[in-house]
Amino acid sequence: MSTSAWRRAGASLVAAIVIAGVAGCQSGEKDKAADAPKAENRSGSAATQVLTAAYKKTAAAGSAKVRMTMEMPATMDGGGSMEMSGTMGWNPSTMDMTMTGEALKVSPDAPEQIRMVMLDNVMYMDMGEKAASGMDGKRWMKMDVAAMAEASGDEAAQKQLTGGLENANQDPSQQLAMLLESPNLKHVGAEKIDGVDTEHYKGSLAVDEMMDTNKSLDVLSEKERKDLLDSVKKAGITGYDTEVWVDKEGYPIRMDIGIGSAEGKIRMVADYSDYGTATAVKAPPADETFDLMEMLAEAGAGADAANS
Repeated sequence: MSTSAWRRAGASLVAAIVIAGVAGCQSGEKDKAADAPKAENRSGSAATQVLTAAYKKTAAAGSAKVRMTMEMPATMDGGGSMEMSGTMGWNPSTMDMTMTGEALKVSPDAPEQIRMVMLDNVMYMDMGEKAASGMDGKRWMKMDVAAMAEASGDEAAQKQLTGGLENANQDPSQQLAMLLESPNLKHVGAEKIDGVDTEHYKGSLAVDEMMDTNKSLDVLSEKERKDLLDSVKKAGITGYDTEVWVDKEGYPIRMDIGIGSAEGKIRMVADYSDYGTATAVKAPPADETFDLMEMLAEAGAGADAANS
C-alpha cells in the first residue's frame, strides 16, 4: 500500500475508534465500585434492580468473548459495516479481535480482515501479507492514538482521542451503567436470544445526558466539554438508544446500541459470552511492527526535502 493509502487506512481506523469512544463510557483503571451507577431515586424499579446487579457482576468478570457488528453511514469517515469477534478485557483495557467488512476497503490492496490487539493504550493491527511485502516484512501497524494526538498540538483532541481509545473495547458493564441513567428505562419482556432465555430492557439518553454519564470526559475542562458538546450537536448527533438482554445468570448476552446523527444512524450490536475466561493479550513481535505515526512523519519529511 502507498503512503497515502496507509494515511487513509489510519484515518478510517481512528474514526472507528473515536465513534466507539463516543458510544462508550468506560472510566479507565478507576475503582469500579466508585463509579457504580447512582440509582437511589429508582430503587423500587425492578428493571433498575436487575441491571444494577448485572452491572456489578459484569464489572467483576473483567473479560468476555464478543461478536460485534458496527454500521456507520457511508458518508462518515470509516463509514460502512464492520464485524468484529474475539476477546476483550476491562480493568485493564485489552482486546484481541478480528475485524472484517466493507469499511476496511480503503484501497485495492487492503486486507479482507484485520486482527486488532490492544493493550497499554496502544492498538496494533495486522494489515496482512501484501502490506508486509512493502514494509520490510512488517505486517503489524502500531497506532499510539495518545501520541498521535499529542503530536498534533491540540490538547482537547488529545484528551478526546485518548478517551476514545479507552472506550474502544466497549466494556459492557459501563454500557449498563449508562443505561441505568436513562430517564425512560423499562423492561420490555422475556425473549429468547440464540435459544437462551433472557429479559429485555431498553432506554435512551439525550446528547447532554450521554455526555454527563461519560466518565472518560471528566478529564476535559468546562470549556473543552462545552466545545465538544457543541461540535457533537453541530454534527447532528441527536441521542443514544440502548437495548440489553440479560440471561438467567445475570450477565448481558446482547447489547444493541444506536446513535442518531444527521448522516444516519450509527448502530452497534454485540453478543457476549464466556465472561471471566479470556486469556492474556500479548503485543506482536517488535520486529514485525511498524509505527504509523513515524512512517507518516518520515514521508512528510521526505516530501519537504524534495520540495526545498
